[in-house]
Amino acid sequence: MEEMDTLDDLIARVALGDRAAFRCVYDRTSAKLFGVCLRILKERSEAEDTVQEVYTKVWHAAGSYSASTASAMSWLIAIARNRSIDRLRARRPEAGELAQAEGVSDPSPSPEARTVRSDERRALDKCLGELDERHAAVIRGAYLEGYTYEELAVRQSVPLGTMKSWIRRSLIKLRKCLER
Repeated sequence: MEEMDTLDDLIARVALGDRAAFRCVYDRTSAKLFGVCLRILKERSEAEDTVQEVYTKVWHAAGSYSASTASAMSWLIAIARNRSIDRLRARRPEAGELAQAEGVSDPSPSPEARTVRSDERRALDKCLGELDERHAAVIRGAYLEGYTYEELAVRQSVPLGTMKSWIRRSLIKLRKCLER
């Protein structure tokens, strides 16, 4: 290929299956078309993929190019722009998907529920503070840390029956405190 060949001539040769002409079209235009794709898509890897799709389209559609309707570069840019816009549209969820998403609930607690929980936690901490230190530690161990009564009895060096009594009495005191 000579440097003097115009893009119009090269695209006409591409339409005939001329790989050397296709390579020349790519060499002359790929930087510009990559810039078009990158400006629209904003992501380098996606722009690179789109440029590949553009040249695949050029290879297959070169026969439909008409120099009388647009310049070769305008035709190539239009293909790059359209492929990029198609990719942008593919990123957006379909309207049906959005409608389906409306029925999906958010599992996280609402702001109101978080506030209520926070208030309940403060009240529980206050009431635990009113218990004997050992009894508060036992309640935390059993209900917040997951220890069994037997494990707590061993840790506190008391008989299992004593541990059960401590927990039962402490829970009664906590209930009364929380009801105030």
